[in-house]
Amino acid sequence: MSCSNDPLLGGDSALYNPEDMLIAALSSCHMLWFLHLASNAGLIVHSYVDTPLGTGESLPDGTGRFIRAQLRPEIGLAPGTDVSCADEIHGRIHAHCFIARSVNFPVTIKARYFESTVAD
Repeated sequence: MSCSNDPLLGGDSALYNPEDMLIAALSSCHMLWFLHLASNAGLIVHSYVDTPLGTGESLPDGTGRFIRAQLRPEIGLAPGTDVSCADEIHGRIHAHCFIARSVNFPVTIKARYFESTVAD
């Protein structure tokens, strides 16, 4: 796989960068655990799209790090789904997700739900 530095560091914006890949891995792990645990709970999920946001800092010596990440999934649920059950599932995922358990910055979840049918 070809990759580059972040464009803010002079990298090629057409290529993946390690920072984006880390946040994408965090988001993907969360999504897969959500789908698994939702299925176990009997929730019907029709769609799941995340636009995660990682916030970093750069220090005067040129080093940097993530200081937090927010996952912002928009989830289409079958009509009548108990949204509080979906929220509760989000709260349990980081006990399972290998990526979330490995990072040293806080990860918050700001999920939004909408009623969806298979035809949506």
